[in-house]
Amino acid sequence: MGARLVVAIGLFGLQGLAYVQGSTNLWLLALCGVYLVATAAVLRWSRPAHSDAYWAPGWALTLWVDLTVFGLLQTFQQGGFNYSPLFVLPVLLASVLGPIILALGSAAFGTLVLLFDAFSGDVLRPGQSTITYVQGAITGGGLFLVALLANQLATRLGREQAQARLHRALADAESQVNQLIVTGLSEGVMVMDGQGHIWHANPAACTMLGDREAAPPYRRLMALPGWAVLSGWTRGVLRLGQDDQCELNLPTPTGEPQHVLLRARVIQPTADQATPIDAVCVVFMENLRDIETRVRNEKLAAMGRVSAAVAHEIRNPLTAIAQANALLSEDALSPVQRRLTHMIGQNAQRLGRTVDDILDVAKLPTRPPAPASVLALDATVSAIVSDWQHQHPGGPPVRFSPGAAGLNVRFDPEHLRRVLVNLLDNAHQHAPADSRRVEISTGSPAALEVWNPGPPLPPSVAQFLFEPFTSSHSRSSGLGLYLSRELCLRYGAELSYQATTRDGVAGHAFTVQFRE
Repeated sequence: MGARLVVAIGLFGLQGLAYVQGSTNLWLLALCGVYLVATAAVLRWSRPAHSDAYWAPGWALTLWVDLTVFGLLQTFQQGGFNYSPLFVLPVLLASVLGPIILALGSAAFGTLVLLFDAFSGDVLRPGQSTITYVQGAITGGGLFLVALLANQLATRLGREQAQARLHRALADAESQVNQLIVTGLSEGVMVMDGQGHIWHANPAACTMLGDREAAPPYRRLMALPGWAVLSGWTRGVLRLGQDDQCELNLPTPTGEPQHVLLRARVIQPTADQATPIDAVCVVFMENLRDIETRVRNEKLAAMGRVSAAVAHEIRNPLTAIAQANALLSEDALSPVQRRLTHMIGQNAQRLGRTVDDILDVAKLPTRPPAPASVLALDATVSAIVSDWQHQHPGGPPVRFSPGAAGLNVRFDPEHLRRVLVNLLDNAHQHAPADSRRVEISTGSPAALEVWNPGPPLPPSVAQFLFEPFTSSHSRSSGLGLYLSRELCLRYGAELSYQATTRDGVAGHAFTVQFRE
């Protein structure tokens, strides 16, 4: 449409110059003026479409106007001008924007005009050379050839453009689906190349680095302290060219490092030698705290399923065994039989405590707000220690050092008793036989500490000390410390462990930090 306007301006200027020189008629100048206005109007408001009928306004204002104007100019030319090359423009227009029949019809129209022009010249000027007919025929043949080739090229180009649009639409849909999936993952996903450029990072990955609101091109993300560590590790993986996995502490702007598990997958895009593409690395990031939480939740779910079986399949037969053993011990027994009944009673009690621990853990409710009851810390701890010593006359000596005079804590009395008894039982069970003693102390801010001597814990035990079913003792259920921590968290307190040395003796200290 722009080319038509340029041609119209040229024709109008040429006819205007010829009119000034007196070598053309005024109506030809007016015809070029109307053609100029028509081409400008079409360029501004209307375009022909491939689906339009042959006599639709779109084609009438473009193709048929061009053929009519160029035919009149060629027929009534003066001054030796030859307008036959202009017929290429409507032929190309019909070939590119219309069907093949319309293109061939435009070429036929231009050929007939040229042959008519040669015939009329022969009539007006008899005896002229037949070269005029030959030139018209050759030009007409060229117009047919242009129509065929241009239409084939336009058809192929249109087909390729349609396929490209379809592929782009599919790629956009797949990209949106991938973006939706990756964005909703709790696992961090980041894609980087060998130059350290970030191709993509989902919100979980941005959060682990310390900026959830980071967006492409991720310059804010690359300015965070953890980026240098992550980028260095990723570049090393790309240099090796193989998948890798490791645990890293990523620094964060808050100063608290994120302990994450990284899994790298190296992807080498398929490309030829002319267009090489560097490998990229897809990094999957998982917060180890989240992993531990999932494991812990799975254990809790398992305990919930087991608790019902424990209550019905173990507790009732165990009660019957204990009662039968008690009745048996009332009879006159020999020393050997008394030892056997004593062993049965002890093991029945131990199994009963294990059942109680499992049921208590399974029945732990969601942590409510701290209760309104307020306890005097020193007095309550002293009473619990005294009761425990009466129940364990053969147990280790316990030394209580009160240091929280006047301090009160918010805690349920029975739950605090359960926590302290669990800690005392744990110290009694794991303390070495040659130095069995337990030291209990309170202090300000409100805290309770239970210490007992003992060798260092194995790393496999220390790492999961407060997890359920974790114990280094074969006769322990591994639930006491877990239950104690859960009860403390219920009231806003915190139970922690630390290996300490007192008077040159290595030992273990469990500290409960209360909320006053």
